[in-house]
Amino acid sequence: MSQPQKVDLGQDYQNAGFGNALAFGKRPALLVVDFVRAYIEPGSPLYAGCEEAFASAKRVLEAARTARIPIIFTGVEYEPGGANGGIFYRKVGALKVFQKGSRLGEYCDGMLPQAGEQLLIKQYASAFFGTPLAATLTAQGVDTVIITGVSTSGCVRATALDACQHGFVPFVVRDAVGDRDPRPHEASLFDLQAKYAEVVSERVILDHLAATRAA
Repeated sequence: MSQPQKVDLGQDYQNAGFGNALAFGKRPALLVVDFVRAYIEPGSPLYAGCEEAFASAKRVLEAARTARIPIIFTGVEYEPGGANGGIFYRKVGALKVFQKGSRLGEYCDGMLPQAGEQLLIKQYASAFFGTPLAATLTAQGVDTVIITGVSTSGCVRATALDACQHGFVPFVVRDAVGDRDPRPHEASLFDLQAKYAEVVSERVILDHLAATRAA
C-alpha cells in the first residue's frame, strides 16, 4: 500500500526553525477521536466522506491492541437543547446530531471499544478540555499519544494541540484522520507538523507499535 510522505513545510518554515522532529517516548497511548456514525454515514449533516481514513484507523487500532497499549475513544454527547454545549453548540448547528440518545453519536462496527478500553465523552473540540484525559494518561505513565479520528481541522487538531500543551508528544496519523474538505485538512496537517506535533504515515505507526510489542 502506498503511503503519503511526511508533510513538506518548505524552505521558509525550515529556515525559521519550525518543524523540529519529535521522538516517540517510552509509553504510547492511542486516542481514537470521534470516529462515530455521524462522520461516516452518508446523509448525516457531519458526513465527512472519510472512509479511507476510517479503514486506516481500524488497522492502527488493531495494531494498538496487539501492542497492548492504552486505548481511549472519545465521543460527543449533549443534553437536549445543548444546555452543556455552550457557544460551540450555538456556533455549529450540526452538533445537534449528538444530543443524548442519537444513534449518530455511536461508534460503528469495527471501531467499538472493547473491555479495558476507555470511552471519554466530551462537549468541545479538544479531548482534553473539561475532561480527565490528562490525569488519566499521566496515571498510566503515558508520554506519547497516537491520534486518529475526525475531523482533522476540528477535534483532531484541537486534541493534538492540547496534548502538546499538556506535555504529551502527539503523533497524528495522516492516513487515519479525515475532514469534509481537503483544504482545512491539509492546512491543519501542515500547521500541526510545523508547530505542535509529528504528522506521520500509518506505516510509521504500525512499525512503531510492532516494535513496542516486541520490546
